[in-house]
Amino acid sequence: MPLIRTLIAAASVAILGIAAPADAQTYPTRPVKIVSPFPPGSAIDIISRVVADKLTPALGQPVLVENRPGAGGNIGAIAVAQAAPDGYTVLLTSSAIAAAPALYKTLNYDPVNDFAAVAPVVVLPNVLVVAPNNNKGIKSVADLVAYAKKNPGKLTYASAGSGSATHMSDEKFRVAAGFDAVHVAYKGTPEAMTDIMGGNVDYMFTTMASGIPLIQNNQLVALSVGAPQRSPLLPNVPTTAEAGVREADYMLWAGMFLPAKTPRDIVMRLHAEVARAVQMPDMKERFAKLGGDPMVMAPDAFAAQMKQEIATNIELVKKAGIQAN
Repeated sequence: MPLIRTLIAAASVAILGIAAPADAQTYPTRPVKIVSPFPPGSAIDIISRVVADKLTPALGQPVLVENRPGAGGNIGAIAVAQAAPDGYTVLLTSSAIAAAPALYKTLNYDPVNDFAAVAPVVVLPNVLVVAPNNNKGIKSVADLVAYAKKNPGKLTYASAGSGSATHMSDEKFRVAAGFDAVHVAYKGTPEAMTDIMGGNVDYMFTTMASGIPLIQNNQLVALSVGAPQRSPLLPNVPTTAEAGVREADYMLWAGMFLPAKTPRDIVMRLHAEVARAVQMPDMKERFAKLGGDPMVMAPDAFAAQMKQEIATNIELVKKAGIQAN
């Protein structure tokens, strides 16, 4: 009897070992949900829908986008961290996830250990914007910095939420320029830019995707691009370094994650499809219109990059004197 039990147990293990890869090979068998942790109309929302459109035919199942905004992307991140690790709930978020540990005392999730990195999607520069007829008379980066230094704490800057990529871009610029100002956090980029245009907040770094239409319609004025080189979309706008503030670049990226313990085969299947999609000519063209470039990296390398960014952001938050919430 002991021998029979041993043989049965061994056979069961073998069957399970064979079944797991087979299940992964048939994935997906039902619709896949991408959670976008920022509001409709934000850069991450736009990118999520572009990626979903490509993944639907590639996976042979509908890929749907669900917006779960709030807390700088943390509400959506928590929802995915707590989801079943079966490949049907995906997080497509920004580099805000790498800033969260520096800014929140309690996250209710671990950006490293609660997720399986799948693939980066795109990297996007941010653009510094003000209202065309702002009441501070700011027409350039030099004007902004001069006013801020002459009037400590009188300037306000907006972000898409505490810990969002727009917030970290704001902070890196402020620290590099050496002035004090007041942070005003919103639930997303569209709300923040509405208050910039209305004169309720003085400035912000926003994504190209969200800023370009308003800049082109003269509803916002671009002062600089937070990237190593000028953007083809704004060829006459200097980089922040050209405008006199060095070491202020902060590039936003969008990337895809699954809950931890998702089978590796499923992670790699999604990785392969995303990597293939972002390199398609029409995707490159769509990203270019958003001011971005496709980003391709293996899951392990992507996870390692995020760990490094977490450490860098912790140091930035210390320099900026920001108190964790």
